[in-house]
Amino acid sequence: METTSRVGAEDAPGTVTAEGVPAARRIVDGYLAATFPWYGLDEAFTGPRRLMQVGTAADGTVQHGSIGHGDEPSVRADAGAEKQRFAVVVSMASSPVRRSGDGTGVLDATTVSSAAWLAGSALLACTWPPQMDHALRDDWLDQQTETAFELADDLDGPAWSVLSLPVDGVPVPFHYRESEFGWVLAGSAHGEVHIGAYGRGMSAYGLGFSVIGDIATYA
Repeated sequence: METTSRVGAEDAPGTVTAEGVPAARRIVDGYLAATFPWYGLDEAFTGPRRLMQVGTAADGTVQHGSIGHGDEPSVRADAGAEKQRFAVVVSMASSPVRRSGDGTGVLDATTVSSAAWLAGSALLACTWPPQMDHALRDDWLDQQTETAFELADDLDGPAWSVLSLPVDGVPVPFHYRESEFGWVLAGSAHGEVHIGAYGRGMSAYGLGFSVIGDIATYA
């Protein structure tokens, strides 16, 4: 999957961009540009929700994006990170192999494995072992990210189990795995969107997903 830019996480919602546009408005505009529906946890979750970031292809087409629930994930190498409770839902457009919009190449097909890879790598990006020296983090992250890629490419392997969770009220099978850093799951929502999710401090068992009716309410 080719993703060349992201909009969201780097823009504090209370700030104003160089163009004079409130950052919160710029963030939600990225989500509104998507041609696929966005998913989040269903109404059983009553905690805080937030837009995180969208990923786009070279031609500006929105490919995926994330909705955060609970605490905001942060990179912290202390005991405080262990107390974080969050779940992040990744929505990814389902698409076949296709030429890029600018005609310069070919974009890979997006699959459930793609969603699993996004979720797994995002979980790693917001954690590392508390005893690790900061100077070693890049090497550790490269190694673990490669492992996450290999795991996502083998969803039928022993590292994954099957967890049935409701999507818009209908049970859907998800590939699920746990690690010392948190959990990751991935599945498909009615063929149009792949759903990935990751979290820590909140159990994945009992979660449910539903389509977000109006993403503009997050602005």
